[in-house]
Amino acid sequence: MSSTRTPERVELGKFFEVSAREAEAGQTAPEMFSGAVDAEWHRLLGTPQYAAFSSQHAGQVVRHVGNCGRGRISWIPTYEDMFGPLPDTWFTDADGMVDREAMGRYRATGEVWAEWNCSPAPGDPETAPKRKKVTTR
Repeated sequence: MSSTRTPERVELGKFFEVSAREAEAGQTAPEMFSGAVDAEWHRLLGTPQYAAFSSQHAGQVVRHVGNCGRGRISWIPTYEDMFGPLPDTWFTDADGMVDREAMGRYRATGEVWAEWNCSPAPGDPETAPKRKKVTTR
């Protein structure tokens, strides 16, 4: 298993924090558009560390659910408010290749348009600990 401090693992934690904030605001589940971050999610799923990681970042265990689509990624402003601009990791595929064109469009416009095939979904809210306030930049 990869180290807990890889850029992909750090971004997955931030994604869970964004997901929790979006859910609290009544927004739809955030779209997972990064192959690299999603690959890290898959590596962590089913491990003994997953429940603790999810609870630390989202206040509950986060389920990984299929949710295919394409379009504007809705949660970018929330991420930027909490953590600043998206790092290159978000534009990296599961094989480590950076999509420089998509990253350049984001840097120029502040928007991300992409395809996705999964999203987070809350686990059982009755058994999960309450989420701590997330750290903002």
